[in-house]
Amino acid sequence: MCLKRLVLGCTALALLTCLPARAVDDAQSAHLVQFANERFAATAARLDPTRSPEFTKPDGAWSTVANTDPYGWTQGFFPGANWYVFDLTGDLAAKARADRWTRSLEVQKTNTRTHDLGFKMYLSFGHAYRTTGDPYYKDVLLTTAASLASRYDSTIGVVVCCDWNPSWHRPTVVDTMMNLELLHWGAANGGNLAWKDMAVHHALKMMTDIVRPDGSTYHVVDYSTAGDILWRGTDQGYSDSSTWTRGQAWGIYGFTVQYRYTKDARMLAAARKLADYYLARLGDDPIPNWDFDAPTQHKDTSAAATVASALFELSGFVTDAADAQRYLTAANRMVDALASSSYLTEGASNPAVLQHGSANVPAGVAVDVGLVYGDHYFLEALARRPAATSPDGGTDGGSDDGGTDGGTDAGDPATDGGTDAGGPAAGGPDGGVGGVATGGTQATGAGAGCTSAGSTGPFGAAMLLAFAVARRRRRTAK
Repeated sequence: MCLKRLVLGCTALALLTCLPARAVDDAQSAHLVQFANERFAATAARLDPTRSPEFTKPDGAWSTVANTDPYGWTQGFFPGANWYVFDLTGDLAAKARADRWTRSLEVQKTNTRTHDLGFKMYLSFGHAYRTTGDPYYKDVLLTTAASLASRYDSTIGVVVCCDWNPSWHRPTVVDTMMNLELLHWGAANGGNLAWKDMAVHHALKMMTDIVRPDGSTYHVVDYSTAGDILWRGTDQGYSDSSTWTRGQAWGIYGFTVQYRYTKDARMLAAARKLADYYLARLGDDPIPNWDFDAPTQHKDTSAAATVASALFELSGFVTDAADAQRYLTAANRMVDALASSSYLTEGASNPAVLQHGSANVPAGVAVDVGLVYGDHYFLEALARRPAATSPDGGTDGGSDDGGTDGGTDAGDPATDGGTDAGGPAAGGPDGGVGGVATGGTQATGAGAGCTSAGSTGPFGAAMLLAFAVARRRRRTAK
């Protein structure tokens, strides 16, 4: 282990372990899922399925976005969160909500004007296919993957973004790391094998062009048509040299997913580098400021929820027990903080699950509000937590087949015709969708005993059993 990583890791561990342990227990986890279910049911009752919630307003209502909006990026989070509720509870009303809002997004499958099709469609249709096995969802998703692949620029080696900004040339953003899973899944489930190569090339390009040497990240990199870097900076962070925390969260999560599909050690190293930087900058509060370098204080619960979910998975990929426990401890403390009265909306008029999220502080848009994507990743973190803290939680990202092909060819997808699909087996509905049973390392080593990690408890055991039953059910009933 390099000295720099050791220093960062020890610093983060010291800061996190000095906090009093207040782990969410099994009963509270069940309560949190039910609370989310009630919030989502109330939201659905107030909205038409042609519009999706995005952020909360001072009057206690949701600001919404049309499901036909080609540039909106948040429409997949509400159906995705409802699919998680169904996975965890078996509530058929939650399944019906999830299905209604998922199907209303089908129009997006041929949308080639956005890089955010993973957010929109993979979290909705991908989750629906994983849960039900219905080929309808799979067919829509494969069409969507082809639409996303059309945005790949083989000269630069990235999926370009942001057609709405005429001042940029051939840009990409760190957010795009979250959309690449759609390409991996498509390649492993009957689509073009070159899609996997596109995802890998993009991720490798981001290691050099958007990840800084210290492990922080730029938000935006703009290229010329020849592939030269014209500018690097931010659109939603404090400054071009600062670290926008949700952007850092996207990077941690995105590189972790890349490792799940490729088993490429470079992807794991990148995920850990970004995670170690984040934890070192976090200090003694598990909920970050909207930008690590901003003088203005606005918490962002969406960043915390995203990182918590990512760390539960990342911990299962790390072979060193102390480092795995360090990530688990950090993730558990983030969930504990989010579940506290400081950030949970229970008892408040806010229709979201979490409050104190910040969407775009420089623009003054949705600051100190509930954010639908914060709610989604909070539910995902709750869903991943039992498996991550189980001694045999595994590291297959929730697929029954698990594992990948141990690497990927770095050849140019535009010329070499692609590599083997790799990833989880393409045949089943679970193949590589990044399910809830993610990560897994027993709570041993540094920091053990600080949280509830190490025992799933009755609620965790029940959820794991429910996952097994659900998988068997969806193979026999559509």
